[in-house]
Amino acid sequence: MELLAFGDTGWGDELFRATLMTLAVSITAMLIGFSFAAIFTPLKLSKFKSLNLIANIYTTVIRGVPELLVIYLFFFGGSGAIMFVASIFGYNEYIEINAFVTGSFAIGIISGAYSTEVFRGAIQSIDKGQFEAAKVLGFSKFKQFYKITLPQMLRLAIPNLSNVWQITLKDTSLISVTGLVEIMRQSYIAAGSTRDPLFFYSFAAVLYLFLTYLSMKLINRLELKYNRGY
Repeated sequence: MELLAFGDTGWGDELFRATLMTLAVSITAMLIGFSFAAIFTPLKLSKFKSLNLIANIYTTVIRGVPELLVIYLFFFGGSGAIMFVASIFGYNEYIEINAFVTGSFAIGIISGAYSTEVFRGAIQSIDKGQFEAAKVLGFSKFKQFYKITLPQMLRLAIPNLSNVWQITLKDTSLISVTGLVEIMRQSYIAAGSTRDPLFFYSFAAVLYLFLTYLSMKLINRLELKYNRGY
């Protein structure tokens, strides 16, 4: 256990900070994912085929391409794209995107593709008779969404969103290739320094399992809250 001590004698403080970084990336990525889902879910449900096509391309491509490849594309291609735009305005210096921003955005886009399908399925599971009743009562589109669609969508989506969260949490291990020091990257550094990879990679597995366990406890509470009366 000396290897996990805090201070100069162990790696405990470094792994603690890496765990906080993992949580920060995961939460940021989920928020970005929800933002993308808020844009593409209505497109998936739209009556216009052109809008359906745009949303289907997004969800199909992102879910069909390996997550690591998406991260590589954003990390290595993102700087090139920004530098190209900057060169148009006369700036020709090298521009490097922050690893946290790149990793969070890349994983957020992946999370958004899965969240879009979750929200789409949840909305389509709501009884259509409720929307017809809302029209008869004269509900506005906003009131219909706020009073009918949103509460039931959340209730139906939470179980599947828990899977999206777990995928997002585990995908943070892939951004170690960008140099961002999260659990996997810090475990790699510690393993190389101490020449004890089995211990640190096993401890990394324990950390991920611990975060997953706490997350599921919280999600189960939310699920019980939104299922009251059912």
